[in-house]
Amino acid sequence: MTKPTSGGNPAPSADSLASAARRAVNKGPAPVHLWNPPYCGALDIRIARDGTWFYLGTPIGRAELVKLFASILKREGDDYFLVTPVEKVGITVDDAPFVAVDVEATGAGAAQALAFTTNVGETVTAGPDHPIRVVRDGETGEPSPYVMVRAGLEALIDRKSFFRLVELGAREVRDGVEWFGLWSHGVFFPVIPADELPG
Repeated sequence: MTKPTSGGNPAPSADSLASAARRAVNKGPAPVHLWNPPYCGALDIRIARDGTWFYLGTPIGRAELVKLFASILKREGDDYFLVTPVEKVGITVDDAPFVAVDVEATGAGAAQALAFTTNVGETVTAGPDHPIRVVRDGETGEPSPYVMVRAGLEALIDRKSFFRLVELGAREVRDGVEWFGLWSHGVFFPVIPADELPG
């Protein structure tokens, strides 16, 4: 049973969010940028770094439900929300909300296109609207690569996909610095200065 909010309405639950989302979503991501419902508080939903969704500390095992929630995900600043036309609840995201679990390359050089598939089944091709960025750990130098999926929502590129990308990399000079990076849809995305490459 859900607890009433201060306004007398029931507090949101995962079930109420899922029901509202099913009514609002036909296919694909919902137009959350058009929805501005009142904030209803936070739900104990967490997306782990490996892309696993948890509710009340337990993994959500139903892929259909995860995809439904992913379709109503919205980012505002550093905060993440699940949004329907009538309610907006905060959730916790450990790193990026999605994981890119596969990449397919077509073409070569500047004509190359890199198409990523996420853990929730979305496909996005890196380019001007879907940039790739790499963050390196300040202590270990370990890279964390990301690709923009939609509206500020990124996917962490998994290790096997990143290793495949390294094989597709190229060297380019930018502002007097030679970079090792990736071409996709006519855009070069720097990954690491060439002089820092191992070996």
